[in-house]
Amino acid sequence: MEDRCDLLCLDLPRAEAIRAELLSVEALKPVALRAQSLADPTRLQLTLALAASDELCGCDLAWILGRAQNLVSHHLRVLRDSGVVSSRREGKMVMHSLTEEGHALLALLGEQVPA
Repeated sequence: MEDRCDLLCLDLPRAEAIRAELLSVEALKPVALRAQSLADPTRLQLTLALAASDELCGCDLAWILGRAQNLVSHHLRVLRDSGVVSSRREGKMVMHSLTEEGHALLALLGEQVPA
């Protein structure tokens, strides 16, 4: 089965209405970057751990995931750069939490993430 029609059957009023509502590719780039950041299982696991708590330090996250702290740090940086996670320094610790965008993205995944 091919993915294209054998005949041109454009419903112009419907197509125009949808086209008018769509955001531009440029406007969607930040959203796509956030979604792409969760495509890695380790980063998805990090966001789920952060969703279970208000805030966690990198040491806690490394222990929870059973991963090396430098690996967790790398993934947190990707999540922070994409706007999914925010970080703040508290003395010698760096605390991480999900942003509103991070919570919204996880909510969109909803039932797709096994419990």
